[in-house]
Amino acid sequence: MKLDRYDIKILQILTRDGRITKSNLAESINLSVSPCWERVKRLEEAGIIEGYGAKINADLFAKKTPVMVEVTLGKHHATSFQRFEQTMQDCPEVADCFATGGGVDYIIRVMAKDIDQYQRLIDSWLMSDLGIERYYTYIVTKTIKQTPQSLDIDESLAE
Repeated sequence: MKLDRYDIKILQILTRDGRITKSNLAESINLSVSPCWERVKRLEEAGIIEGYGAKINADLFAKKTPVMVEVTLGKHHATSFQRFEQTMQDCPEVADCFATGGGVDYIIRVMAKDIDQYQRLIDSWLMSDLGIERYYTYIVTKTIKQTPQSLDIDESLAE
């Protein structure tokens, strides 16, 4: 699907404010409401807009301890990666998991109730023979910057 400058502006605005009204969105990009809303629907149907959500301050009701983990697997076979990745997908404590190149296979952000829960989680992964050869744990002591996923599209690429 080709995006034009209006589509890109819509995506940028919705990334920052998913609750913007139809009329305010249309006004922001200098279109009338109907054509603007048709574009939003087209972007949703194409799967470019996957959904809308709220940023929740979980610290107000359920304090969690963020832990960053570097993981290297012992075997680098497709089945090893698939098994590990499926375990990460199924684990509610895993907030983010990134496959990486350059020294470690995965970087994971775990949100645990406390360090004890994190250690029990790691122990369970090691006992389940996921193929973890080595892991390094980094306890997050302070969050310096955390931004929601943003959309950074080069507007010069628009048709």
